[in-house]
Amino acid sequence: MHYRRLGHSGLHVSAISLGSWLTYGSRVELETARQCVREAVEAGVNLIDTADIYARGAAEEALGEILPEYKRSDLVLASKAFWPMSENVNDRGLSRKHLHESIHNSLKRLKTDYLDLYQCHRHDPNTPIREVVEAMIDLVRRGDILYWGVSCWSAAQIVEACFLADKLGGPRPISNQPHYSALYRKIEAEILPTSERFGLGQIVWSPLEGGVLTGKYRGGNVPPGTRGADEKTGRFIERWLNEETLAKVEALGTLADEVGCKLSQLALAWTLRQPGISSAIMGASRPEQVRENVAAAEIKLSAEQLEYMEKILDNRPEPVTGE
Repeated sequence: MHYRRLGHSGLHVSAISLGSWLTYGSRVELETARQCVREAVEAGVNLIDTADIYARGAAEEALGEILPEYKRSDLVLASKAFWPMSENVNDRGLSRKHLHESIHNSLKRLKTDYLDLYQCHRHDPNTPIREVVEAMIDLVRRGDILYWGVSCWSAAQIVEACFLADKLGGPRPISNQPHYSALYRKIEAEILPTSERFGLGQIVWSPLEGGVLTGKYRGGNVPPGTRGADEKTGRFIERWLNEETLAKVEALGTLADEVGCKLSQLALAWTLRQPGISSAIMGASRPEQVRENVAAAEIKLSAEQLEYMEKILDNRPEPVTGE
């Protein structure tokens, strides 16, 4: 496993990280989740990503049953807050009240005393960014979290948060967690350069587009039991199941054969080519998926291979909100 600094901080995270969105606490049974975590940790994965909203807290609870089996200091445990967790008008967003209460609920579910990284799961238009920054600084100073970050924030919002953190004499955010893959490249225009300038590393989600970039849906077929066949998760995938995109996936599969790797590994290696990407999150529902994805960290694509991929790829439609 290769490790990268998370932004300008001193924290090092594995190039491939393990996520829990749409898997643990919901579609994947606890024992299988335990096997996936074991496979990941033994392969050198240290960043485990979750959020309070994943399966309405059940993902954190599942990890809370599994992670105590490992030395806490060997892990970089990350969670997030923003989405509504109940009908309570204050049980949502990024207010000081909600962040204060959410962190303690997450720590309880995860059975840990602190989080290495706590991220704002979205920007909250109803809470001033200053209040968010002040709350995060308070959580760091209290020892509930060591670092903080954001997810899917705009370049302007990231800049404002960094300036406010400096003005308040507290730590800047060190991470952004955006959607990024070979099929969806929106962050390249502004988010990546702005984040590099202000010291945020990217922990990208959906680098395999829910299995589309594994070749699972070649020909437009949706196998039973896959995310694409699930009523709730299929909406994140169906937008890619068109003739144009599937032709690109087919061409990438041919290139993967020439490189001597799996299509999924090619897609992850492509994502990790960016120096501003600190880690790519894999969503594994079986241990063998973990083994396959972790191997991508060892693949280095040549300039010629990257150039050929650019000829295959182009910009994609706006994503359905996820993660």
